[in-house]
Amino acid sequence: MNRRSFLKSFGTQLAGVFGVSSSLFPAWMPKMAFSPQRQRSADHDVLVVIFQRGGMDGLNAVVPFGEGAHYYDRRPSIAIPEPGAYSGAIDLDGFFGFHPALASLKDVFDAGHLAVIHGAGSPDPTRSHFDAMEYMERGIPGDRMTSTGWITRHLQLAAWQNDSPFRAIGMGAMLPSSLRGEVSAVALRSIADFHLDGRSDQLRGIQQTLARLYRVDSPADALNMQASNLFEMIEMLGNYALEGYTPSGGAAYPETEFGLGLMQTAQLIKADIGLEVSCINIGGWDTHDNQGGVEGQMAGLLTELAQGLSAFYSDMGDLMVNVTVVTMSEFGRTTSENASGGTDHGRASVMFVMGGGLKGGMYANWQGLHDDALEDGDLAVTTDYRDILGEILTNRLGSTALPEIFPGYTYSPSGIIIPR
Repeated sequence: MNRRSFLKSFGTQLAGVFGVSSSLFPAWMPKMAFSPQRQRSADHDVLVVIFQRGGMDGLNAVVPFGEGAHYYDRRPSIAIPEPGAYSGAIDLDGFFGFHPALASLKDVFDAGHLAVIHGAGSPDPTRSHFDAMEYMERGIPGDRMTSTGWITRHLQLAAWQNDSPFRAIGMGAMLPSSLRGEVSAVALRSIADFHLDGRSDQLRGIQQTLARLYRVDSPADALNMQASNLFEMIEMLGNYALEGYTPSGGAAYPETEFGLGLMQTAQLIKADIGLEVSCINIGGWDTHDNQGGVEGQMAGLLTELAQGLSAFYSDMGDLMVNVTVVTMSEFGRTTSENASGGTDHGRASVMFVMGGGLKGGMYANWQGLHDDALEDGDLAVTTDYRDILGEILTNRLGSTALPEIFPGYTYSPSGIIIPR
């Protein structure tokens, strides 16, 4: 293989981001992307973005028990009982309550480090999973043309630039749409993958292949420098994999891909190797059938979510003051349950923001669940998700480029996020 065929196998153009092709490396090796190195600054939070793919039912995650019959009559088999009842909701403010499966987040909420925003979502009315997720991750609802994600635009336009190959990571096999664009990003399924699960013979073979293709001993041009960066990345993460990781504060992450993603994000933050953004998915929220109430399909997902977030919070300890976690879902579910004991595609859902730089509590521009307040029968979006993201970007990540990150939109600060 020569350099020309190697570039062809990348499937990219020189003007874009260099990606490592699965045709060259084994399928179990992470895919990586690099952009030119620049100066680093760290006067901002690390951002952890969690996408609940499938459309989370916000009305059962954070229960508006204060609505009485407007809530309970619409959900005869899946509604969460009022606080005080057996397996009832966990009261937050006298009107809203956590699903019992979110119990492990109550201490974080009481400490003022968790904000819950009900009625949040995208203003675009689509109920297509694909379209809704794409619009949210591009940061331009209704736009099908923009090819970059909102996180990429933030990183491109930041006043600082970061020379770390770990500036942004997507936990999983593929980069999320929010990280599309010409910014250094890594799709990382497991830190252990970079040590190739101890397969030193495989690692040596890959290094020898790259060494033949590139003059990496003294890299002079951009392409050779990318190969040098790749060696550095493999060695660096290989060392972390060999050393292992013990979470702090007695944190116990769920033994799932979501839990692994959070744990490895914590490990990279503590390693201080330049991580700015980590994107983590947790899927399975498309609960059309047998959703369950206090127990069942959705309760299991909420348990995993809460255990992961509370473990991350405990693990980070004092470092949490410089970390902001935000969750979102492409849309919520229908206000009324369906004949299959589930809920269908709706409108608004719930966002969580966790960190040391916010005013925790319950937030909602709540219009109620009576018929006149609903949007086509479902909970209306009363908080644009970009208001929350915009405030995080401005107050915690030092952004001054919101008009370019969210073009055509002027965000309304909520007062949730404390400026650094």
